[in-house]
Amino acid sequence: MAKVELKQPVIAAIAEEIKDAQSVVLVDYRGLTVAQDTELRKQLREAGIVYKVYKNTMMKRAFEGTEFAGLDDCLKGPSAIAISKDDATAPARIICNFAKTADKLELKGGVVEGNVYDVAGLTELSKIPSREVLLSRLLGSMQSPIANFARVIKQIAEKDGETAEAPAETAEAPAEAAE
Repeated sequence: MAKVELKQPVIAAIAEEIKDAQSVVLVDYRGLTVAQDTELRKQLREAGIVYKVYKNTMMKRAFEGTEFAGLDDCLKGPSAIAISKDDATAPARIICNFAKTADKLELKGGVVEGNVYDVAGLTELSKIPSREVLLSRLLGSMQSPIANFARVIKQIAEKDGETAEAPAETAEAPAEAAE
C-alpha cells in the first residue's frame, strides 16, 4: 500500500473533526511532563474539546480550502490541535490557564469563529468567560431589578398596612369616649 493511501484516512479524520468546529487552537507541547500532559488532556476532555497530536503536513492538507488554512504558518515544529464544536473560547481559555502553571506549553495560533488569531489575540480571547458564566451573569443582572422592585413594593405594602390599621384604631377611640 502506498504512503498516500495510508495518510488519506488521517487527513479525512482531521477534516471531519474541524468541519463544524467553533474554534481550533494549535499549541507546541514540547517540554511538558507526562503528568502535565495528562492533566491538560483531562481538562480539555471535560470541556468537550478534542485534543490530538498530528503531523503538520496532515493538518495542512486537512486545512486546505477551509477557514483554518490561515493556520499554515503556525505549523512548524511539534503541534497539537485543540478543537471545540460548542464553546468558541474554551480551548484558548483552558490552554492559557494551564500555560500559567506549565511554562513549556506554548500557544501557536488559532481560528475562532472564522477569524485567525495570533498568540496575543488568543490570550485576550482566553479572558472571556465561558458561555454558562456569561448567561448566569445576564440572568443575574436581569433578576436584580425585578427583585429590587418586588422588595420596594413589599415595603410599600407593609407601610400602607400599618397606616391603614392606625386610623381604624383612632376611629374606635372617640366612639368609646362618647359612651
